Amino acid sequence: MSEITNATPQLSRRGLLKVGLLGGAFLATAGVTASLSGCSAAGPAAGFNVLRSSDLPSLRAIIPAVLQGAVQPGAMQAAVDATLQGIDHSLHHVSPELLKLTQQLLDVLAMSVTRGPLTGIWGSWENANSDDVSQFLTRWEHSSLDLLRMGHSSLLQMVLMSWYARPQSWAHCGYPGPPVF
Repeated sequence: MSEITNATPQLSRRGLLKVGLLGGAFLATAGVTASLSGCSAAGPAAGFNVLRSSDLPSLRAIIPAVLQGAVQPGAMQAAVDATLQGIDHSLHHVSPELLKLTQQLLDVLAMSVTRGPLTGIWGSWENANSDDVSQFLTRWEHSSLDLLRMGHSSLLQMVLMSWYARPQSWAHCGYPGPPVF
């Protein structure tokens, strides 16, 4: 019979300090880059109340990956546009704190210095194919980091709530609509 031991990886103080310093340096670099580029300070894109131009490419890539199978391929562009409007409407009515957190998540997806290492999308979102986006979503969904799993959940909730709030989506899932009194 083989002996089973509960081996835990040993992290020395020196190793812990190195990880902490590298993580802190990475986050500081990302924060400085965001503030210098004006990523967070940008105003809303044309036709939107909250969503910024820097937010749109990532959302335009993520929405089709999330709605795949729920929307006919020929209707996907209209579904993406409707979902973007729904996300914008929802974000326009959330608390300032929640809006700030959501914009930080979208900033991470927009900035190349964070997008590549965290998502695996090294080029622009416009050049990412659906498999790359699906792999990114799966990687975040099953990540060992709580922060990435929360980011995945937030992205999914934004997209799905905005899409399924629209009457166009109801037929796919067999929902007849709200009762008429």
